[in-house]
Amino acid sequence: MKKKNLLKYILLVSVIVGCKKQLDVKNPNQPTPASATTENGTVSLAQGSILYNGFIGIKYGDGVYGPFWSGAMGFHEMMGDVVLAEAANAYINQIGCPEKVTYSDGTSRTNPNAPNTQRGLFKLANSNGNLGSNPLYYEWAFMYNMINGANNTLSTVENTKFSGNAATKKSIIQAWAYFWKGFAYSRIGSSYYAGIITNSTSGTNGDYVTKEKIIDESNANFDKAITILTSLTASNDYNDFLGKLIPSSSQVVNGGILTPLMWVHNINTIKARNILVNTTVDKMTATQWNSILTLTNAGITSTDKIFTGRSDANGDFIGNTVSAKTSAPAAGGNTYKLSERWIQEFQPGDQRLANNVKQTATWIGNSDRGNSFNTRYTLVNGGTGKAGVIVYANTALGAYETVLGGNYEENELMKAEAKLNTADLVGAAISIDAVRAYQGAGLAALAGGTNTQTSLKEELRRERRIALPFRGLSFYDARRMNVILDVSKGGGRTGAVVIKIDGTVSTNSTINYNFIDYFDVPDNELAYNPPAAGSAPVVNPNN
Repeated sequence: MKKKNLLKYILLVSVIVGCKKQLDVKNPNQPTPASATTENGTVSLAQGSILYNGFIGIKYGDGVYGPFWSGAMGFHEMMGDVVLAEAANAYINQIGCPEKVTYSDGTSRTNPNAPNTQRGLFKLANSNGNLGSNPLYYEWAFMYNMINGANNTLSTVENTKFSGNAATKKSIIQAWAYFWKGFAYSRIGSSYYAGIITNSTSGTNGDYVTKEKIIDESNANFDKAITILTSLTASNDYNDFLGKLIPSSSQVVNGGILTPLMWVHNINTIKARNILVNTTVDKMTATQWNSILTLTNAGITSTDKIFTGRSDANGDFIGNTVSAKTSAPAAGGNTYKLSERWIQEFQPGDQRLANNVKQTATWIGNSDRGNSFNTRYTLVNGGTGKAGVIVYANTALGAYETVLGGNYEENELMKAEAKLNTADLVGAAISIDAVRAYQGAGLAALAGGTNTQTSLKEELRRERRIALPFRGLSFYDARRMNVILDVSKGGGRTGAVVIKIDGTVSTNSTINYNFIDYFDVPDNELAYNPPAAGSAPVVNPNN
């Protein structure tokens, strides 16, 4: 009997699951070989089994934990101290709770959930018996859903009968599948200590490999997509067919039909991310910085289309996002609470703050659930109406643009960091200024001013947190900048704003996060798919 493990389940549900009415799948619960090998059936498979199963369709979950962009990425944003949670269901309040906060007056407060600190929580909760209450399950399940959807697509396309320009259509489907496999392996390798490489459509394996090899697999799939894309041209046939894969609701503003070159730019940006977020800044080499610079110079530009998601009436594959679950009329009024430390990053006069954040009465949560989630701020749903300024949250149907892969701002800030670390301070300042201008920040230019490497590094750190929130990148930055380390090892944050349980604002606190860096492999997988002989370790010894 074959193993009934997590990946086996994922394979079963990802054969063909269409994005509801968007996808013209005749019967998504009972696909037939005939429907799978028709042109429309293959398009539906390529879109639904990757986007729907990869971002919203998994076995467990609730309103918060369920969708990828509010659940799995919400966990990252909590560990990155952009948002926090008080709710205790499924341990969510403990995911971003620091080990200790020392206030300006010298008093301190440890994690009230102790001895189950954040590190302890991930050990305690990582049990198959916890089912959907295991936080480590979600990102793993979503991304292996996506990988298996891509594998099914690649297998099916070989037997698909296309009309018209069959070679172009087949190539687009293959590039699409390899791109999303690259994306999924990027998330797995950047989050988990080990993973599985699988190209099968009907089973999995127990050959766990290191996170480094998972990142190599991500890049290998991206390179396969690039090889295909460089052979294509943006013809009418190309545009029409790619337009069938990208949901129509996502073909507006920054989303749209990517030319082959734009698509390659998108890939280069995520390949640069693969390098940046998986090495701590103190261990980055000149070779790595130069590789990032090369990739970002060929990465997403300000005029490129990118892969985006927008809500539609069918709820196809984008549900609520982290920012949607942070916006509320008053501070503390939604699932996620806006961190005082995130507000602290904005420079005086930044129009992004003015257009998105409202200060209300101080919200004080249950003190037995956390030591840093009290806040005075909330996101304004839809913004305050400042023209040309980015809006962080909008729950109106189709109004909020979720960046699925990379975007111009991320690419330009990685470019700035590479320049900063290759002695090009002027270039770094220009790139930071470009992102601020693009988002309508209204701040005075850094370029032309008196800048040092130290001052620009701080500007860049703050800018990444302001320009790229709610996307699952914040924790990566906290990890690579050693913020998550124990204070005794050079980690933590000083000069932090924290609101005490009596409502007093402490403006010079020290936060000792002491968080895990890479997740152990979920026990939901290991319980039914134990490591084979010779597998890489599946438990992070640093945790």
